[in-house]
Amino acid sequence: MVKAADLAPGLRPFLVATRFLDALHPRVQAYALKHAASANNQREAAVALYYAVRDGFAYDPYALDLDPSSMPASAFLQRKRGYCIEKANLLATCCRALGIPSRLGFGDVRNHLGTAKLERLLGTNLMVFHGYAEIHLDGHWIKATPAFNAGLCHKLGVAPLEWDGRSDAVFQEASPEGKRFMSYERDRGVYADWPVAEMHAALQNAYGHLFKGTGSQPLAHLRAQHTGGG
Repeated sequence: MVKAADLAPGLRPFLVATRFLDALHPRVQAYALKHAASANNQREAAVALYYAVRDGFAYDPYALDLDPSSMPASAFLQRKRGYCIEKANLLATCCRALGIPSRLGFGDVRNHLGTAKLERLLGTNLMVFHGYAEIHLDGHWIKATPAFNAGLCHKLGVAPLEWDGRSDAVFQEASPEGKRFMSYERDRGVYADWPVAEMHAALQNAYGHLFKGTGSQPLAHLRAQHTGGG
């Protein structure tokens, strides 16, 4: 397995375990090894992990939990559904567990085929701080977006986002019928670890009404409304 000390200095921060990309946790190690068991190289391992994360955890925009104890990849593995950032974090963490440099990328995207309920709750169709993973393979950084599981994509009438480990996998701009699906509005950069403070500020700026009276759980209001039915 590749170690951080074996890499060029510029890549080393993207292989070490961090608070949220806890690649040395036994639960993460076991998950990564299980799903990449048949891989012959790093690219095949990363692709296997992509599909495991994409379809093994249902995408749920109401599920984001910003309690620090819930944010590490090892904690997310105990849940069955999650938000785009949580899924990207798990993919990146598992890659590091196998010696593959990885990092988190963020941007703002506009969802043109989202649910009316979610848009009403957020007050907009702009999804702030959408997360994806960037994985270093064959000397290049490659984007991988495991957010939407295949079942959800079929429900929305959009083909699941495939990834071959050679080219970027980013949200589709349109459905097969030509309807607009996702558009990228802003690039927020890449990070070696989850930029919690920066993300909190961006979410509060965009969705201030969801932060009222929620204490340490800024999305509790949104989750409460979702689980309350309707």
